[in-house]
Amino acid sequence: MNFDLFTGPLKELENCMICPRNCRADRLSGRVGYCKSDASFSIASICIHKGEEPAISGVEGICNIFFTNCNLQCIYCQNHQISDNLPIRAIYRTDLSEVIRKITTILDQGITRVGFVSPSHFIPQMKVIINIIHSLGYKPVWIYNTNGYDKVESLKTLEGIIDVYLPDFKYMDEALEWKYSGARDYPRHAATALKEMYRQKGVSLITKEDDTAESGIIVRHLVLPGHVPNSLGVLKFLAEEISPRIHVSLMAQYYPTKQVKNHLKLGRAITESEYREVVDEMEKLEMFNGWIQEFDSNDFYRPDFNQEHPFE
Repeated sequence: MNFDLFTGPLKELENCMICPRNCRADRLSGRVGYCKSDASFSIASICIHKGEEPAISGVEGICNIFFTNCNLQCIYCQNHQISDNLPIRAIYRTDLSEVIRKITTILDQGITRVGFVSPSHFIPQMKVIINIIHSLGYKPVWIYNTNGYDKVESLKTLEGIIDVYLPDFKYMDEALEWKYSGARDYPRHAATALKEMYRQKGVSLITKEDDTAESGIIVRHLVLPGHVPNSLGVLKFLAEEISPRIHVSLMAQYYPTKQVKNHLKLGRAITESEYREVVDEMEKLEMFNGWIQEFDSNDFYRPDFNQEHPFE
C-alpha cells in the first residue's frame, strides 16, 4: 500500500498552530517550535499496556502509542525520559510503515483499543495513522490520552474520529502552571478543551459488554504533594462547570522522579491524609462516577522507556 496517499493531514504542520503554543513553525521544512518536533513520526513505544483505568485497559490491555516530546514540560513528569523537549532523537524516528506494522500486529492479537499518549503536538500524524488503520479494515476504539493543554479548534477536527477522550486536568491554581509545567493560561485552555470534549461526547461513558469504554470522557487528576487546594479547585470546576456525573480518575500515584527529588514541595510522595481530603471532597460534590487509586499505587507506575516494554 502507498502510505503517501494518506499523509495529507501533515500539511497542518506547515504553519503549526495545533496546540495553544501557536508557534507557527514550519515543521514540514524541519523548523521546530516549542515542542522541538518536526513532521516525522517520533514514537518512543508502541506496546500493550494494562495499567490504565479498567474501562480503558480492560482485561487484555490497550495498544498505546507513546509520542515523544510534549507541549507541556512538567518538571515532575513520570515519562520524562521521552517527554523532555530535546531535538527529536534518531532512535525515536519511526518509519510510517513500521508504525502501522506494530499497531496491526497488536490488533491481530485481539486488542480492540488504541491509545495515543501525549498527542496534542502530533495530531496530524495521529490522523494519518487512524486513516491508514481504517483503510486496512480495522475499527478499534480510538483514545486520545492528553495532558489537557489542547486547542479547541484542533479538537473540533477530531469530532467523529476520537471515541474516548482521556484528558488530564492538572491545575486550577494559576501559580502552579508556569512554575511546574512552563505553561500560560493552563486552567483556561484545559477548561475550554474539556468543554469541547463534553460537547462532542456528553457526560455518559458508554461501555461495551466487557465494561470497556467505547465512547465518552474520563478526566484524570494527579494529586500533587502540598497542593490539596489545587485538587479541590479542579474538582469544584468539574462538578460545577461540566457535571458531577462526569467520570473522574483521581490518581494517588505521584512519586518524585530524580528531577524533583530535592524539590521543596515535590520531593516527596503525597500523604494518605492529603489524598483522603481530596477523595472526601469528591464525595461531598456527589462525584460518584470514576475511580480512585490504592494509596500505595505510586510503586506500580514507574515506566522505563529504555526497555523494549516500558511497563514490564
